[in-house]
Amino acid sequence: MSGDSPTQRYRTTCFEERRAPIVVPPTDAMYWLRAILVVPILLASPLTLAEESCAGKDAPLRECSDPQVNQMKIRIVIGDTTLNATLENNATARDFAALLPLTLQLNDYSQTEKVSDLPRRLSTAEAPAGSDPAIGDIAYYAPWGNLAIFYRDFSYSRGLIRLGHIESEAETLRTAGPLTATTELSTD
Repeated sequence: MSGDSPTQRYRTTCFEERRAPIVVPPTDAMYWLRAILVVPILLASPLTLAEESCAGKDAPLRECSDPQVNQMKIRIVIGDTTLNATLENNATARDFAALLPLTLQLNDYSQTEKVSDLPRRLSTAEAPAGSDPAIGDIAYYAPWGNLAIFYRDFSYSRGLIRLGHIESEAETLRTAGPLTATTELSTD
């Protein structure tokens, strides 16, 4: 066994004699080949790899495993105010994004949210049974088929699917009465 390579000694020690492994650095050409191939992959930016794996002309509207790639940015314009938001990576949010651009009249509901009917029902594939909305949440209420944007905290609601969240101040939504809002995909 003294003339065996370090890799062979390692295999013999670990598997044939069933003892604890003795780590012997391999000196064969495969070690260097693996090092040359693996190190650049480990040093590559995870975002760069994700962008390459999720690239494509329909990337914003399709599912991808990297959450940074899937963040669809939208803008909601109400008069002179622009609210920036990020949509979730779920089938319902992607279906909503497919409707954009969209101009809707937002009506106050229970002094908690602004609601509006959508042109059609959205997909609820793989959606949770409900959600607990927070201030700034954009949601789809499946039983009624409408959009809801919350400007006050609210309790868990069955049938409510979170579409996204407004990143900027949502004070404009507290304005009494109906508001006209244009929602579109953001190019920023």
